[in-house]
Amino acid sequence: MEQSINRLKKLKELLLIEQEEDYLQYKAQFLKANIEQRKKNGVTWYPIQILNNEIGYADYVHLEIERTSQLDTPHQMSTGKNISLFSTKNTDETIEITGTIKQSGKNRLKIIMHTDELPDWCYEGKLGINVQFDDNSYLEMQKALDVVIAAKHNRVSELREIIEGNLSASFENNNQSLVIPPLNISQNKAVQHILSTKDIAVVHGPPGTGKTTTIVQAIRLVLQSESQVLVCAPTNTAVDLITEKLLEQGIQVLRVGHPARVSEDLQRTTIDGSIQEHEHYKDIKNLRKNAEEYFRMAGKYKRVFGKEDAKQRALYYSEAKNCIKESKLLEEYIISSLIEKTQVICCTPVTSNHKVLQKKHFNTLFFDEASQALEAMTWIPLLKCNRVIFSGDHFQLPPVVKSIKAKQEGLDQTILDRLTKHQNISSLLNRQYRMHEHIMQFSNSYFYNNELEADVSVKNALLSLDENYDILSNPIELIDTAGCSFDEYQNPETLSLSNKGEAELVFKHLELLMRQYQNANETQRLDIGIISPYKEQIELLKEISLSFDKSKYLINELDVKTIDGFQGEERDVIYISLVRSNSQSEIGFLSDIRRMNVALTRAKKKLVIIMDTATIGNHPFYKSLIEYTENLRYYKSAWEFQYEV
Repeated sequence: MEQSINRLKKLKELLLIEQEEDYLQYKAQFLKANIEQRKKNGVTWYPIQILNNEIGYADYVHLEIERTSQLDTPHQMSTGKNISLFSTKNTDETIEITGTIKQSGKNRLKIIMHTDELPDWCYEGKLGINVQFDDNSYLEMQKALDVVIAAKHNRVSELREIIEGNLSASFENNNQSLVIPPLNISQNKAVQHILSTKDIAVVHGPPGTGKTTTIVQAIRLVLQSESQVLVCAPTNTAVDLITEKLLEQGIQVLRVGHPARVSEDLQRTTIDGSIQEHEHYKDIKNLRKNAEEYFRMAGKYKRVFGKEDAKQRALYYSEAKNCIKESKLLEEYIISSLIEKTQVICCTPVTSNHKVLQKKHFNTLFFDEASQALEAMTWIPLLKCNRVIFSGDHFQLPPVVKSIKAKQEGLDQTILDRLTKHQNISSLLNRQYRMHEHIMQFSNSYFYNNELEADVSVKNALLSLDENYDILSNPIELIDTAGCSFDEYQNPETLSLSNKGEAELVFKHLELLMRQYQNANETQRLDIGIISPYKEQIELLKEISLSFDKSKYLINELDVKTIDGFQGEERDVIYISLVRSNSQSEIGFLSDIRRMNVALTRAKKKLVIIMDTATIGNHPFYKSLIEYTENLRYYKSAWEFQYEV
């Protein structure tokens, strides 16, 4: 016990180091990046237009604003975050006022400013807003760790010691007669494993093995004996995915989280969406409308001189506050009813401590994509539950840790990492349904001890079986740019890297591929994904893609994203541009091979890897990858494509 407590205390220290580094990088993001770059990063809106300006509760100014550019750019302006309002009249942006986001949409925000009157400079020059540093997740993680450290002779202390390896997880008799027809043998074993655990179980789901499908079936069966379960994942994208799958099974789901971070298709499952469909929503709207009218009338008495005026102003404010109070009570009643009646609550770990869930306790927690969650983050929902089922793949995306020191000292080691070392806790899904066996096999041998099998439905899946079309009939190409003078370039503002030669080669090769595809008389439209680990390269690839006329070809989707953006997704064809090309053989975070494993396992029928082997090939992982492609004759030189197209 003492050992586990000391380790968790050390974890708290590392978390503080990470928080400090995060804050320093946040500051650098604003000091080094110009407004245009910050807009792309989603941390600045500029210029903005004020749509509505009124005095609201507690005499604070309430603003409704709209951004007028970057309308399709994802942003970080979510409810509860603090922002600062600035004017370009003050070019250094040092004169600003702060506020808190009350309501967030795609391009509009409602903000409560921390002032009762906007300064004069708000009416001069163009206005913008910046996100301020948000330490809420760090505070929640620290609080959770404090509870875990202090736990004695209770369920939390038992789970802590099982995770530490000081206690063994216990299981009931495994019901091997339980077979769900759509699932394969390993998936059915995983479901049986989940149902039998009293404490903790792990479903290890390598790429394409149907992890989400398995977990959803397990949740469905658990709900036969439990009225409600909690489902968490570290990213909103992952939460949305499992929410969609649960809804397909006819399961009642409440998606708790800010609407701006929930996909459009799932808005109806959020608290806000569910409230709007409730029979009493019209009463809430009327009360709010009345409150706004009373506040508006009170605003006419802004500069009060007489006693009668002051009395009238106070009366209007009192009526407005009564309306707000009634609407909140009605809203709280509806929310309480929604939470009690739903079968599954889906949210991110921090959101599991949302005020509407603070007093809730669950028997079972399903924690998906657990390989991406810091241990401290995982404990936030775990404190609310008696048992937990983790699912994920500890050979895929690790948690993001910004501090080198904190990472070196183990902050990025997850609970999933710990549990996979314990006996009898993990159940492996070993049949994959995504990719050609040659696309699978490198990761299979390097990470999964050759335990994966390609299902017969995908084992030999190619863009074309006609060997006259070499690009289509080979599932992999590694294109070596060594000696082509495709040098990397570092943006001095963002410090991110790009490689113009590689970016142009991606689209040159894609054009060749699509010409062959149509010459081969194929009719199915293809989904194409282009991946790069560097944001600067992503921006360059997106720019080039604008001049690529995909309407000429049988292309359904053409997506350009970072590796993290493709987590959990798949495409018929995947291009990977590794960017790094320098004389020092520096590869930076390409050495994060778990992240690269994700990139290499997104393709179903065709994987194209573009890299400078002279720069990258000294690393053991990439050396093995190069040798693998050479042995299968999938290695090519970029010189072969210099005069094509």
